[in-house]
Amino acid sequence: MTDSESSIKNLIQEYLLDEGLLRNKIPPDDKKLEFGFQFVFPPGPIAQKMVVIKPKNKDLIIISNNIQISPQHIEALNSLEENRKTSFFMNIRKFFLAKDVFFRIDPKNFRYEISEQIFLKKDGTISKNSFFKSIRKVFTCSAYINMILNEYCSGKVKPEEMEKSPEFNSDFSLYS
Repeated sequence: MTDSESSIKNLIQEYLLDEGLLRNKIPPDDKKLEFGFQFVFPPGPIAQKMVVIKPKNKDLIIISNNIQISPQHIEALNSLEENRKTSFFMNIRKFFLAKDVFFRIDPKNFRYEISEQIFLKKDGTISKNSFFKSIRKVFTCSAYINMILNEYCSGKVKPEEMEKSPEFNSDFSLYS
């Protein structure tokens, strides 16, 4: 690892530690990954597990949130008419495109991933503001999709189960 690569790793780690978000280091991959961290955002009951990674030989970092739809929501989606289930996945695809985020959708396994790439400055750093704006962008996309999922599953999932959803009663403030 070069000095600039070590510098960005330390900077990202410091940003996550400053806000109390860092959870684990991701072991580096000899071929693809320079470094990575698992973190939660925002802190508190609505926290999502997310990752930040730096691919080898790239001047960027990637912030990603992998989502597995819950069993009760899978059951509810499967009980919908086939065109409604397809409509859900098409609507989230359109939303991701409109929000200009990278995504992967696996409708067969009821999973999706949202990610954002941030290119490093010439000096190999990134501002804390840019870093957290990208984290918030990925998180709010995830939160919005959870709300859309709850709308599609309305009447199919018990109200008390929907109320357990972190987005149900939340103000999405980092320090609330």
